[in-house]
Amino acid sequence: MASSKKSSTAKGKSTSKASQKRTVKKAVRVAKRHPKVVIAVAVILVILIVVGAVLYLKNDKVHNAIANLFSEKKKGDSFAVGTYGDDDLSFHFLELGNNYTGDCTYIKAGNIDILIDAGSRQNSVDTIASYVNQYCTDGKLEYVIATHAHQDHIAGFTNATNKDGIFKRYECGTIIEFARTNQKLQNDNGNPTLYSKYITARDEEVAAGAKCYTALECWNNQNGAQREYSLGEGMKMSILYQKFYEEESKEKDGGENDYSVCVLFTHGDKHFLFTGDLEELGEASLVEKNDLPQVELFKAGHHGSYTASTDTLLSVIKPNIVCVCCCAGAVEYTNTLANTFPSQAFIERVGPYTSRIYVTTVGQIEEKGLNDKGKMTYKDVGYFSMNGNITVLSSKGNITVNCSNNNTLLKDTQWFKDNRTSPTKGWDSAG
Repeated sequence: MASSKKSSTAKGKSTSKASQKRTVKKAVRVAKRHPKVVIAVAVILVILIVVGAVLYLKNDKVHNAIANLFSEKKKGDSFAVGTYGDDDLSFHFLELGNNYTGDCTYIKAGNIDILIDAGSRQNSVDTIASYVNQYCTDGKLEYVIATHAHQDHIAGFTNATNKDGIFKRYECGTIIEFARTNQKLQNDNGNPTLYSKYITARDEEVAAGAKCYTALECWNNQNGAQREYSLGEGMKMSILYQKFYEEESKEKDGGENDYSVCVLFTHGDKHFLFTGDLEELGEASLVEKNDLPQVELFKAGHHGSYTASTDTLLSVIKPNIVCVCCCAGAVEYTNTLANTFPSQAFIERVGPYTSRIYVTTVGQIEEKGLNDKGKMTYKDVGYFSMNGNITVLSSKGNITVNCSNNNTLLKDTQWFKDNRTSPTKGWDSAG
C-alpha cells in the first residue's frame, strides 16, 4: 500500500511539472505572436506600481490603510472592550467627529468612569457618548472635570435643540471645574452664550444630586472638596495648584486658557499629567507650586500650541509619551502653518525628551488666495484620522499604547514629513 502511495505521488509531481512546462511554452508563444500586447501590459503594470507608490508616500489615508493591512507592529495590541481589570487605569483621547480641534478624554480607573472636557462643538456629544458607552455601562460618570470655559472644551456638556449634552445623558457624581472665567452670560445681542448654557446644564445636574467644586476648593480641601481622590488600590487623582485659580490672567486673548484645571493621576509608581490649555506663565506656576514627578504620559498643553508645553514644565516632567488632541495642520486658529497644531515649536521642545508623540486627527486644507499683504491664506476643508482614538493603558506596571486607526508615531507620518522638521539628530530613527 505504501509503495502504491509513493508511486501515485511521484506520478502526480511529474504531471504537475509537465503541466507547468506546457503553460510556460504557451506563454512564450503568445509573447512572440503579440509582442506589443505584452509590452503594453508591462507598461501598465509599471504605471500602476508607480502610482501606488506615490499614493502611499503622499496620502496619509492610503498610507494608514496599507499600514493597517500589512504591519502588525503598527496595528498594536488588542484593547477590546471589557478586557480591563479592576486594577487597570486607561486614558482614552477621543476624536470628536469634525475638523475642529477640541479636547475630550475618557478615563477608566477600575470600575470608576471619569471624563475630562467635552469639546469640540455641541454636535460632538453623540460621538463622545457612543465611545464612552462602550465602557461606562451603568450610565454614571463618577467624576467630570471641565478644565476651562472655552467652547472646544465645554460645548459637549451643554444642551442643544433636540440634543442632550453630557450632563443630561449621564448621572454625574462629582463635577470639578475652573475657579475663574472671563466669559459672559450674554452676547452683544442679549442671547445666552455657550458658557451660559454650560452653567444651566451644570446647575441642572447639581439639582439632580451631583456635587460641584472648583479646582481651588479641591486644593484647599474646602466645602467637601478634596485635593486627592482615591480611585482604587494604588490609584489616585490629584488636583494640582497653579496661581491663576486665584489671580486674573493678563494674556491678550483674555487669559481663559490660564484658568485651566490641572490634574495628576497616579498608578503605583506611574504618573500621568493633564494641564488643559495652560499657557507659559501658568506652567511656570504649576512647576513652582507643586512637587511634580517625571510622567509616563503628558496630554500636550493647549493641543500642541507654540504657547504651551514649555521647557520650564518639560524639563521637570520629562514625559515618555505625549498625546495631542488636535486636527493637525488645520487653520482654525492661525494661517501661519508652522503654528498650526501641533506646532513646530512644540515639536522642538518635546523632541529632546521623547519621540513617542501621538495625534488624534489630521486636517485637510486648501489654498484660499493671497491676502492684501501678498501672503497665501488657507481654509479648512475636511479631516481624517491620524492615530484616531488613542488609548494609553497602565496595567501591572506596564504602559502600552493602542490607537483605533494605527499606532504610527507622529514623526513617521507623511503629514510630519511634509510639514515639520525633526528637532534633534537621530529623532527620525528613534522608537
